Amino acid sequence: MLLASKPLLAPTSLIAMAIRLPPHVPAHYTPPHPRTPPFRSVVRAAPSPSTTATAVSLPPSPKKVLVPIAMGTEEMEAVILAGVLRRAGADVTLASVEDGLEVKASYGTRIIADKSIAACADQVFDLVALPGGMPGSVRLRDNEILQRIMVRQAEEKRLHGAICAAPAVVLMPWGLHKGRKITCHPSFIGDLSTFRAVESNVQVSGELTTSRGPGTAFQFALSFVEQLFGPHAVEDVDSTLIDAGLERSTEVNRVEWPFDHKPQVLIPIANGSEEMEIIMLVDILRRANLNVVLASVDESTNIVGSQRLNIVADKCILGASDSKYDIIIIPGGPAGAERLHRSTTLQRLLKEQKQESRMYGGIGYSPLILQKQGLLQDKTATAHPSIVNQLTCQVIDRSKVVIDGNLITGKGLGTTMDFSLAIVRKFFGHGRAKGVANGMVFDYTKSSHC
Repeated sequence: MLLASKPLLAPTSLIAMAIRLPPHVPAHYTPPHPRTPPFRSVVRAAPSPSTTATAVSLPPSPKKVLVPIAMGTEEMEAVILAGVLRRAGADVTLASVEDGLEVKASYGTRIIADKSIAACADQVFDLVALPGGMPGSVRLRDNEILQRIMVRQAEEKRLHGAICAAPAVVLMPWGLHKGRKITCHPSFIGDLSTFRAVESNVQVSGELTTSRGPGTAFQFALSFVEQLFGPHAVEDVDSTLIDAGLERSTEVNRVEWPFDHKPQVLIPIANGSEEMEIIMLVDILRRANLNVVLASVDESTNIVGSQRLNIVADKCILGASDSKYDIIIIPGGPAGAERLHRSTTLQRLLKEQKQESRMYGGIGYSPLILQKQGLLQDKTATAHPSIVNQLTCQVIDRSKVVIDGNLITGKGLGTTMDFSLAIVRKFFGHGRAKGVANGMVFDYTKSSHC
C-alpha cells in the first residue's frame, strides 16, 4: 500500500542532453510491430488455492475497474485512467451515466463508453475511479445508480477514488470524505473541510485515493496500479510512461511560428492510434484556444485506439483536406502510425505543409512516417525510444521535445503534455503555456533550452 505522506513520483535530477549523429540505416521504412509493446513484470496476487483437487492452476481473474463518464467529464483524466490501467492488465469498463454511450467531454472530444452505468449496477469492482471536469462531476453526482455503486464500494472497503473537481463535487455530498484526508483541484480546495484538506498531488487515505487535476492524472492512475498490482508493476509502467530524467524541450534553428488568425490544427487519427496522446493533444490545444480538427483516415469516424478506447473524429480526412492548417500533428501508436502512413490524402497534406513552410510534427512512433515521406531530411528530431535508432536524421535523445524550425517531435506518451505545451508556447509565448499548465495542475517550469 502506498504511504499517504510519500510523493508517488518524486522528480529525478535532469540528465545532460545527448546529441546522437545519424546512423547508417537502410532507406526503406520498416514499420514497427503492429501492437503497442506490453508492459512487463505486471504483478498480481496469487490465486486462492482451488477447492477441487487439480494439478492445473487457473490464472487469476483480471482486476475489474469502473471509470464512469458524463457529458462534460475531463477527457484527459478519464482516458489516462482507463489507458494506464488497461496497460497494467486491468479489465476497465468505461461507463456512461447519460442516456446513450456517446459522451461529449469537457473540451469537445466525443468518447464512446463500453456500457451504460445501469449495466454495471450489480457488478463487483476492485476499483471505482471518478474523473473530474465540469459539468461532468455534477452529472456523476446526480446519478443515483453510480451513487449506490460508489457507496457500496466504500462500505465494503474496496478501492475507490476521485480526481479534480470530483472529490469536492461528488464525494462530499455522498458523505464519502468523512474521516479521510483528501485533495482536489485548487479551484475547489476551499469547499473541503479545512481539517481534512491537503494539497498533495495524490492523497491515499485507506481505500480512498484523491488527486488534483489533469496534470496529476498519470500519478493518480499509477497509484492505482500500485494498489492493485504491487510496486513492481508501477515501476514497470512508470518507467515507460514518465520520462522524468529528460530535458523538457530543446530548440534548434529557431524561427517564429507566424499567424494572423486563430491557429488551425489538424490531428489525423486511425484505428490503433495512441488514444492518450490524441486526447491530451486535443484537450491542451483547445484549452489554449487553438482550433483543433480530429480527422479519421479510416472509413469511419469512429476510431478504436491502441488500448481499445473508442473516439469519434470530427471529420474524415477527405472532408478535412480542403482547409489549410497552421500545423499538422501526427500521434503515435505503432499500428495507427502505419495506417496513417498509408493515407494518400495525408501524404499530400504533409507534402504541401512542408512546401508552404507551415508547421508539422509527430510524437512517439509517428516521426517514422515523417521520415518515410522525406520530411525529416536535414532536420533534427526525436522519437519513441524503441524506434529512435531507425531515424537517419540528427537526433537529440535526451530531450522530451525537439523543435527544429517548423518541425516539432516528441518522444511519446509520457511527454505528450510537454509536447502540447511546447506548441502553445511557440504560437502564443511562455505565459499562455504556463497559464494552461497551471489550470491543469501541471508542473511547467521554463527550461533553459526552450
